[in-house]
Amino acid sequence: MQEKHLSILRRHMVERIEILVELAAGELGKDRLGDRVLEAMKNVPRHAFVPDNLIPLAYENTPLPIGFDKTISQPFIVATMTDLLEPKPTDTVLEIGTGLGYQTSLLAELCQQVWTVEVVEELANEAQERLKELGYQNVGFRIGSGAKGWAEHAPYDCIIVTAAAETVPKELVDQLKPGGRMVLPVGPPDHQRMTVVKKDAKGKVTESRGMPVRFSLLEVV
Repeated sequence: MQEKHLSILRRHMVERIEILVELAAGELGKDRLGDRVLEAMKNVPRHAFVPDNLIPLAYENTPLPIGFDKTISQPFIVATMTDLLEPKPTDTVLEIGTGLGYQTSLLAELCQQVWTVEVVEELANEAQERLKELGYQNVGFRIGSGAKGWAEHAPYDCIIVTAAAETVPKELVDQLKPGGRMVLPVGPPDHQRMTVVKKDAKGKVTESRGMPVRFSLLEVV
């Protein structure tokens, strides 16, 4: 499959995401994602972050296995989480759950600096290689559990967690800047909700829960 074909499929993927957002407007509280997020989804080659045998499926709106019982999330979920995060060009972002680096690359397009943590060493190493090949230079990697964040580089403007926690981890909230926000799935396996955590200028924390989702659990090791 040539790059021109993959580019067309990527554009169609974004068009499908826009339709799904309109249909889910009641749960999302909006009927359109931000232009910067949509542009990043058009630019980042999702096929570069899936196993070779799955490249023909890379632009379907479905999660795909990447090994070690992990998946790359469906594009609609990735786009929605990124939009809820409201990343700005000057932001420093912490990502928990690198996988093969697709979400990481979107954040690298949208923010000044990304720090990302992955518990599976093989995935972290492969993600680092893939992002290097694509020319991203504003990403730092760490191998280990993300449940306690990455305190050395805190505080962060934004934190995104691509695994579910039954409750919002206090360690991650503590690493948010005043005025910062975090997006993550929260709840037991059968009742997870996409959740936005905000910390105001005085340090007060609020949570708002949205659409139902299903993610693997955040590993604590």
